[in-house]
Amino acid sequence: MVSSPRVVIIGAGIVGANLADELTARGWDRITVVDQGPLPLTGGSTSHAPGLVFQTNASKTMTQFAKYTVEKFLTLDVDGEWCFNQVGGLEVATTPERLADLKRKHGWATSWGIDGRIVTAEECAELHPLINKDRVLGGLFVETDGLAKASRVVVALARRAESRGAVFQGSTKVTGIEQADGRVTGVETDQGVIPADIVVSCAGFWGVEIGAMVGMDVPLLPLAHQYAKTGQIPELVGRNSEVQEASLPILRHQDHDLYYREHGDRLGIGTYRHRPMPVDLRDLDGADDTSENDMPSMLPFTDEDFAPSWEESQSFIPTLENAKLDEGFNGIFSFTPDGGPLIGQSSEVAGFWIAEAVWVTHSAGVARAVAELLVDGRSQSELHGCDVHRFEEIQLAPSYVSETSQQNFVEIYDVMHPLQPRTNPRNLRVSPFHVRQVEQGAFFLESGGWERPHWYEANAKLVDELPAQWQPPARDDWSALFYSPISAAEAYKTRTSLAMYDMTPLKRLEVSGAGALALLERLTTGKMDKSVGAVTYALMLDESGGVRSDVTVTRLSPTVFQVGANGNLDLDYLQREAPQDGSVQIRDITGATCCIGLWGPHAREVVEALSKDDFSNEGFKYFRSKNVRIGGVPVTAMRLSYVGELGWELYTSADNGLRLWDLLWAAGSRFDVIAGGRGAFNSLRLEKGYRSWGTDMTTEHNPYEAGLGFSVRKQKGDFVGSAAVADIDDSTVGRRLTCLTVDDGKSMVLGHEPVYVDGVASGYVTSAAFGHTIGKPIAYAWLPAGLSVGTQVEIEYFGDKIVASVTAEPLVDPEAKRIRA
Repeated sequence: MVSSPRVVIIGAGIVGANLADELTARGWDRITVVDQGPLPLTGGSTSHAPGLVFQTNASKTMTQFAKYTVEKFLTLDVDGEWCFNQVGGLEVATTPERLADLKRKHGWATSWGIDGRIVTAEECAELHPLINKDRVLGGLFVETDGLAKASRVVVALARRAESRGAVFQGSTKVTGIEQADGRVTGVETDQGVIPADIVVSCAGFWGVEIGAMVGMDVPLLPLAHQYAKTGQIPELVGRNSEVQEASLPILRHQDHDLYYREHGDRLGIGTYRHRPMPVDLRDLDGADDTSENDMPSMLPFTDEDFAPSWEESQSFIPTLENAKLDEGFNGIFSFTPDGGPLIGQSSEVAGFWIAEAVWVTHSAGVARAVAELLVDGRSQSELHGCDVHRFEEIQLAPSYVSETSQQNFVEIYDVMHPLQPRTNPRNLRVSPFHVRQVEQGAFFLESGGWERPHWYEANAKLVDELPAQWQPPARDDWSALFYSPISAAEAYKTRTSLAMYDMTPLKRLEVSGAGALALLERLTTGKMDKSVGAVTYALMLDESGGVRSDVTVTRLSPTVFQVGANGNLDLDYLQREAPQDGSVQIRDITGATCCIGLWGPHAREVVEALSKDDFSNEGFKYFRSKNVRIGGVPVTAMRLSYVGELGWELYTSADNGLRLWDLLWAAGSRFDVIAGGRGAFNSLRLEKGYRSWGTDMTTEHNPYEAGLGFSVRKQKGDFVGSAAVADIDDSTVGRRLTCLTVDDGKSMVLGHEPVYVDGVASGYVTSAAFGHTIGKPIAYAWLPAGLSVGTQVEIEYFGDKIVASVTAEPLVDPEAKRIRA
């Protein structure tokens, strides 16, 4: 029998204990869990966590994590005492904006398989009699939400893991990580070295220090969050037994950043309505001696910060007017730049993993995912929004982590639009064309630190000139946010004349060396051994056939390829998979280069006026690339189009970018060239049925479900995922990414909304936009396969049902005559 690897888990809190349980359940029995604090109350965030578990989240993955956490904790007990009290979860609205948002959140719950219902103010008061019904407009109730007794859960999990062979070792401070030949070999502690083949840091807010031991940036910020308990509340006396603790639903009053739970005959109050309070770990006391009310993660309560929340609580829960605060503390939790957890393996030291910034709500789900990664090499949960390598290098700077994490604390209960950009920091990364974009009145959104124009105010005058069929309809208030009808004019000009798009922020990787071809052949679904100048659209799959990414690979020379990728995760994957013999070099060339998408019926006339190179259809075919000079500027031109019009992606070095922009702008002036933004771009790409990885498809989906089977070249032989998709084709899938158009021609949706087939929730929207060319909204959705064209479905949008129809794709130029003109 082959023995399992030696695993050391750093941190015996809710994540570490869950991970030990998940690994031992899979047969791994050489597990050691160490913590600097005493067991079982180690002094970390778990020890004081209030334990409220609201499952519904905008992220499908996070909702699945929470759902599994509930299911698992319900099966646990410690000597007959509960670990999860399923009292239900009630979120109330005291403003019309919040009530609308709760209807949107109910849509998420439906999309992700959580049963919930919108309730009236009267029903809210019935569910939670302590609230001031006159303040409430309505709410969202999820019966399966509830309270996790985190400290008790840890005991139950540790006992079970220990029964399978795991060892828990408290009062053991980690002082270093031993490594050799780029791999972990052990964990240094003040009690000696513990040999290890795998180390997983589940150290919570101490994770930054542990990561630093292997040179790994862990982008999280410890922040203090206030929690208080009242004295005895008469209405709660006798309601709950000492064992039960709570019977009323856990309660959120998000309009004032507050939440509540029972503690027997007392009430617990948590608030985010205070200044962010970053914590310097050097100021914390040691974890040698902890108790329920004295531990390093519990800082002194600051009454002045809590005062506004206490005043609001007395208004919202009138019985508190006669109550007093009995105790309180400022408890330390981990926050990240985007609010997501941090899961993944070090890029530099193999075998060193982290699972950090994980709250009790998602703890079991995250632990299961990490266990699956370690044991099976793949998680059944889709993890791109949780992978620690999702961040760009600039986003790892301590100043960036601090500012953005504090902002996430402030906004944690805010009503946030899916396109809403962060306010700071901004202008971290700008393309060489930025000065011209500002001159054109660009409205910028932000992604990955890049400023990305969404539309240009200089094009506002074109809206009135649009033909009647191109005039966009009025939008509801929500979908009108971060939108302008100018996008319609930009789409029109792209379809009918000429537009320039800044494609610089899209990730570009250079893969070179004698082994480059073999690497790309192994990792992608397409044939890479083509002539120099060939451009290939392909997928990268995982071993189970899930879509890890979609890429555009250009062969620049026999040993040099440019990969148009989706982000830093692709860079990390390629670097991990590259041979260690030096035969492949991988470089991120995004910042050193820039790209203009020149698209529209007049694109060829413009480049031909500036270049002596052959841009004719015969001399420069679709999905081909070559090095050219445009107005003297050296350019790598690729005949590609993500908007479905004739044109080229034109790449040059960053220092030549502005000159290239100005040359094209001057030459295009006779066609009244415009700059186009992402609003128009997204509309045009959906009209062509072009997928967006991470939104439309992920590792959760195979190529044939996603409508991308054409990119899988099965006959080329073995590649990652080839065995998994060998027997799959378009006829065998049970679900499909389906094109829908809205029947009334005007009602917008934005993504994540549930879709009903014959009155039954059957899927959800991924991407959506108004199709300016076809004159109606478009939505792509995951739905059961076999729905015929013309089938009517309903999309739930803020509680209302919008009728849409299954439509053949692509919606524009299905024969691709324009793009190949």
